[in-house]
Amino acid sequence: MPFKLVQPRDEVEIHLPDGRVLSGPRGAAVGEFLSAIEHDSQFVGAIINGDLRELTFPITMDARVDPVTMSTSDGTRIYRRSLAFLLEVAFEEKHPQASLSIDHSVASGGFYCEVKGRKPLTQPELDALKDSMRALVEADLPFERKEVPLQEATEYFFGRAEMDKIRLLKYRHKDYLTLYRLKNYMDYHHGYMTPSTGYLQWFDLVLAGDGFILLYPNRQNPNELLPTSNHPKLLATFLQYGGWLEKLGISNVGALNDALESGRGGEIVLVSEALHEQRLAQIAYQVAERVNHAHLILVSGPSSAGKTTFAKRLMVQLLALGISPFPLELDNYFLPRHETPLDEAGKPDFEALAALDLPLLADHLQKMIRGEETQLPRYNFKTGLREEGEIIRLTRGQPIILEGIHGLDPLLIPENLRGEAFRIYISALTQLNLDRHNRISTTDTRLLRRIVRDARERGYTAKQTISRWESVRYGEVKHIFPFQENADVMFNSALVYEMAALKPLAEPLLRQVQHGEPEFIEAKRLLAFLEWFIPLDTNFVPETSILREFLGGSILKDFTVWKK
Repeated sequence: MPFKLVQPRDEVEIHLPDGRVLSGPRGAAVGEFLSAIEHDSQFVGAIINGDLRELTFPITMDARVDPVTMSTSDGTRIYRRSLAFLLEVAFEEKHPQASLSIDHSVASGGFYCEVKGRKPLTQPELDALKDSMRALVEADLPFERKEVPLQEATEYFFGRAEMDKIRLLKYRHKDYLTLYRLKNYMDYHHGYMTPSTGYLQWFDLVLAGDGFILLYPNRQNPNELLPTSNHPKLLATFLQYGGWLEKLGISNVGALNDALESGRGGEIVLVSEALHEQRLAQIAYQVAERVNHAHLILVSGPSSAGKTTFAKRLMVQLLALGISPFPLELDNYFLPRHETPLDEAGKPDFEALAALDLPLLADHLQKMIRGEETQLPRYNFKTGLREEGEIIRLTRGQPIILEGIHGLDPLLIPENLRGEAFRIYISALTQLNLDRHNRISTTDTRLLRRIVRDARERGYTAKQTISRWESVRYGEVKHIFPFQENADVMFNSALVYEMAALKPLAEPLLRQVQHGEPEFIEAKRLLAFLEWFIPLDTNFVPETSILREFLGGSILKDFTVWKK
């Protein structure tokens, strides 16, 4: 059959992952195509030929389309980003003389928000704000997207005296900026939005501390809100970090860039590290005060929190106080591999508490605390079996440091030992935001740390690390986050300068992820995020820093307490 030129068809097709094909007018928005099919969770975006797009994106030729729902990580980000802009606009209309800061996330599914320039909102004021948001949702107003010259965007924010945004835009390399408009308000957002306010059906506002929480659905329950839970220790840790930022005079990424560009990089690193050391010393003193009746120090936290370096720096602080802790590795108490419980997919679940030999752990802990000779196990990860390890006998007053993801789970140790435990939670609880409306995710911080470390220590590509991240996150949500508030103390391992230090190492790794691979969308998003930072020479980072666990070059890597 001879080939010939023809006129384009009036209709185009989109091919869905399940094999179904939809046909519609050329140039129609992908959201119009997807409206023809039903789904349990609302569509908020689409992956078109390997690229994440908004539902307003026009289909001009046949395409492969994977709908994005609120049960996916991309979908939740789109929904939450749009909801934050809805709150921003409603707040501006109700309280034009005050300013709103959208800070950190909370475990129950929400953003902690602060009001500045006036007293905290009262319950009636918060109810009125929620009513205004609900009215905007019912009106189903569009989020209008447009690209404007960078100078025009800067002038707009200057007219509104939003200096945090102007400060940040100084470091944008592109000569344009994508703005979204709702009614008469415009803002930029680090990523895509829903087409209109009508998509934002699920939210609530709840007073918390001196601020309030903007509640949103989580991925597992995209069409409902979970009950709010109180997290006073976590909130206090975030607020402490905010105090650290005030001491440094750095409240956002634009201010960090200004400081680095003016030659203050060394100062910022040294003060940030000193604040970490100060907090570590405080925790060590708390341990010392309880050492006669708290013989177990349990350290827990999510992936890439810096638990290993934290535990070693805590040992150094305790040694300085005359206390010689004994580090006990929880991994050595894994059950033989053939006895490991299975997950929902029928695969070995090594992150489950039941994957550990809890009776053996309890027996050994009690023996060590009593000062009895104890034969420790050593787990052979090649054979999947336990072998005999060293024989130890602890002295009176010698605490045990046990680090692992289950450290805060009450079931890890027997009930008679729970009064012996001092529990520490550690995570990178970032609060340095791009500006007061565009937050930095704590998860993104940890993922970038892990990408850099995995490449250096394990030879993994960024693609491989990103592909495993969903499974890691699932384990954290199941085994770690529910027990955060069980901690006696919390340690925030975030460092205000760390994105600037990770940037030159992470960017080349992320650029190796190829278009068309499932991990490309995440790599592209992280690269766009890193564009906002100017790099910091990693030579500034001390050899004892928690960040060295990921950058490499830690003097603590092979450090261990001498065993008598």
